[in-house]
Amino acid sequence: MQPGRTRTITFSALGLLCALLLGGLLWLQMADWNRARPWLNEKLSLALQRPVAIRGELLLRWTLPAGTAQRRGWRDYLPQAHLEAYDLHLGNPPGMAAMGELASIERVLVELELLPLLQHRLSIPLLRFTRPQLQLVRQTDGRSNWQTPPARAAGAWTLELRSIEFSAARIELHDAVQQLDLIANLQTLDADPRYGIGWQLQGHWKQQPVSGSGKAGAVLGLQQQLQPYPLEGLLTVGGSRIAVLGTLTRPASLTSIDAQLTLSGPSMARLYGLTGVLLPETPAFTTSGHLHGELGAQASHWQYQRFTGKVGESDLAGSLDYRYGAQLPRPRLSGALHSSLLRLNDLAPLIGADSNRSKQARGVAAVQPDNKVLPVEAFHRVRWRALDAEVRYRADHITRDGDLPITQVNTLISLRDGVLQLAPLQFEIAGGRFQATLQLDGSGQHGPDAIAAQLQARASHLRLNQLFPRIDAMQATVGEVNADLTLQASGNSIASLLGSANGTLRSVVTQGSVSKLLLEEMGLNLGSVVLTKLVGDKPVQLHCMLGDFSVTQGLMQTRVWAADTNEARVDASGSVNLRNEQLNLTLRPQSKGVRIFSLRAPIYLRGSFKQPVVSIDKGVLALRAGGALALASVAPIAALLPLISNGSAEGNDCAALLGAERAVPRKVR
Repeated sequence: MQPGRTRTITFSALGLLCALLLGGLLWLQMADWNRARPWLNEKLSLALQRPVAIRGELLLRWTLPAGTAQRRGWRDYLPQAHLEAYDLHLGNPPGMAAMGELASIERVLVELELLPLLQHRLSIPLLRFTRPQLQLVRQTDGRSNWQTPPARAAGAWTLELRSIEFSAARIELHDAVQQLDLIANLQTLDADPRYGIGWQLQGHWKQQPVSGSGKAGAVLGLQQQLQPYPLEGLLTVGGSRIAVLGTLTRPASLTSIDAQLTLSGPSMARLYGLTGVLLPETPAFTTSGHLHGELGAQASHWQYQRFTGKVGESDLAGSLDYRYGAQLPRPRLSGALHSSLLRLNDLAPLIGADSNRSKQARGVAAVQPDNKVLPVEAFHRVRWRALDAEVRYRADHITRDGDLPITQVNTLISLRDGVLQLAPLQFEIAGGRFQATLQLDGSGQHGPDAIAAQLQARASHLRLNQLFPRIDAMQATVGEVNADLTLQASGNSIASLLGSANGTLRSVVTQGSVSKLLLEEMGLNLGSVVLTKLVGDKPVQLHCMLGDFSVTQGLMQTRVWAADTNEARVDASGSVNLRNEQLNLTLRPQSKGVRIFSLRAPIYLRGSFKQPVVSIDKGVLALRAGGALALASVAPIAALLPLISNGSAEGNDCAALLGAERAVPRKVR
C-alpha cells in the first residue's frame, strides 16, 4: 500500500474517532439528564450506603481540569463532568432511618472524574453545597448517622472526596454520648480577604448553655491543603470562655494547629470536660498564650506556651506540655509555672476551704455545713487516674490580707497512677524555713472512696518579729518558732482526713510578746478570749511556750503544753477532737509574785470549733469568795488574803518550764 494512501486512511480514522467523540460529548451535553436521576440515585445510595434522592433538576456540563499549564499526560486532557443537582436529600443509614434525614441541600455542584468510573469509584475533586441543612445524630450506643457502615455489598461503589465548599449552611448536632445539642449556622463572607466563612452556634452541653461565633477559611477543604487554614472563634460553655485565633494545617486530618488561645472561667477544674486535662479547683481565672498541637493517629502532642494570666488576685505564667497516645498508659502533663505574687485566699478552693458563695461561683455545690469549720468538699479522686503529671511550681512571694513574709516558694507537683505528691514543698518565711512532703494516694488501693494521706512538715528558726511585722510591740522581740508535724490519714476530704489522722505535733516558741491584738492578727479569736480571761487586754512577755500533742484517729491529746510569761505560768491538758470538731481543754494558770485578786481558777475551753465556749471553774471561785466573806467578820483586810497569790514559778527558760521530771521536746532545727 502506498504511503500516501496509508496516511489518508489513518487521518480519516482519527477524524472519524474525533467526530464520534465530539458527537458523544454533544449528545451528553444536550441530553436530558433528568432521565438519569433513578440510575444516579441508585449508584449514590450504593456508594454512601444510605438513601439518596435527587428531586429537582439535573444538569451536566464539561470542562478541562484546572492547571492547564502543568499538564503532563493524556489523562490531564480528559474533560471533567460538572454535575448540578437541585433539591438533594440524604437519608440515614440502616437502623437509623426512623430519625428522618441526614441532610437536605438546595443545590449541589459535583466535579466528577471519568476514568475512576470504570473502577466503580466516584472520584470527586470538588463538592459544592448551597444552603445545606444537616442533622447529625449519635446515639447512646455510639452509633452515628454520619458514619458509613464498614461492610459493603459486593460490587458497591466507593466515594473519594478531596474538597468541599458550602454556603448558608445549618447544622444540628444531637450527641447522646457527649450530651451535646447544638445548632450551627454558616455563611459565606465575600468581602473578607482572610476568612470566607462565618459561623455562629448555640445549644447545650451537659445541661450547660453553649454559644459561640467566629470565622474560618474560604474553603473547608477535605484535601491535604498546603496553605494553613485560618480559624478564629469565641466559645462560651457555662461560665468558661475560650477564644482562639490561629491556623489549622491540613484540616481534614487535623495534623497541626497554631493559635493564640485565651481561656477564662470560674475555675480551672471546669475545663476538665472540655479539654480532658485535670486541673485544680481555683478562683476565677484568665490566661492567654500560644497553643501548638501536633495530632496523629498513634500519638498527639499539645503545648500551651508562654502563657500569662490571673487566678483570683494572683498572677500565673509558664508553659505546659500535654501528650497522649497508644504508647502511654494515660495522658501526661508536664511543665513549669511561676507566680510573682500568690495570695493565700486564692489557694482556698484547692482544698474546698473557700466560702459557700465562692463554691457557687466556681460551679460547685455549697456542701459545707454551717456548723463545721474543716472543709467537707470531696476530692475528685476518680479524675486523678485520668492522667500523669509532673509540674514544677515557683512563687516569689505569698501574701495574706496583711503582710506575711513568705518568699521563694518551690515545689514539684507529681501525679502518677492516681498518687498526688508535693515533694518537696519548701519556702522561706520570717527569716526561717518551712519544708514539707505531702502525698495523697487516690489510686483506689485503700478503698473505693478513700485517699491515703501522709504529711511530714518542719518549720525552723521562724523569727517572731518578722512573722508579725505590722505589730510594733513585736519588733523588739528576738524569739523564734520551731515545730514539726507528722500525720497519716485516710478519707476523701480535708475534714475526713483530719478526722482519721494519726501522728504527732511538736512546737517550741521562745522569747516573744503575746497580746490580744497579736492573736487577732493570727486569726485566733478563741486565744484572744482566753488571754483576756487570764490577764486582761494587755501585752504579756512570753519566755517560752511548749507544745507536744499526740494524734490518734483524729483525737489530739496534750502530752505537754505549757507557757511561761512574765505574768504567770499556764499549763494545759485535754484534747481536741478533729473528727467532730469539739474542744475539751483545761488551762491552769499559776501567777508569779504577789497578785491581788489572782483567783488561780482553771479555765475551760469547751464547745465546737465554730462556737467555742470559755469559762472559769465556778466551784473554785465560790470557795475562795466564801473564805473571804468569812474572814471579813474578823478583819476587813483579811478578806483580801484568799485572793492574794504568792506564785513560785521556776525560771523562765523552756528547760526549766518542763521541769526535771519531764523530757524536753526535741527542738526542731
